Amino acid sequence: MSSAVIHNGILTTMGVIDTTGTDIVSQTNNILSKIDDLLKEGGTDRSKLLTANIWLKDIQSDFGTMNEIWVKWIDAKNKPIRACVEANMALPTLLIEIQVTAAV
Repeated sequence: MSSAVIHNGILTTMGVIDTTGTDIVSQTNNILSKIDDLLKEGGTDRSKLLTANIWLKDIQSDFGTMNEIWVKWIDAKNKPIRACVEANMALPTLLIEIQVTAAV
């Protein structure tokens, strides 16, 4: 499985997870750091984000905290569209998963 692919000038990441953090703050920050790395490897950055899909294990408990981190992380002048839903996760310790697309 690829971590990211580029097609027709659009980079699409896999669903990025973090298995080291124990709370929504650490997992969100670690995932966004991984996304920064994937974007850089693909020749782009967060200012060129187009879309984001976010899955939360417990949207009622974690949306506000995640959203504060997200808003600080994105480029305020180039906000992507975003969907955020509650979902069962592949592992019981996962609280969040994020997938993005960006122009290259």
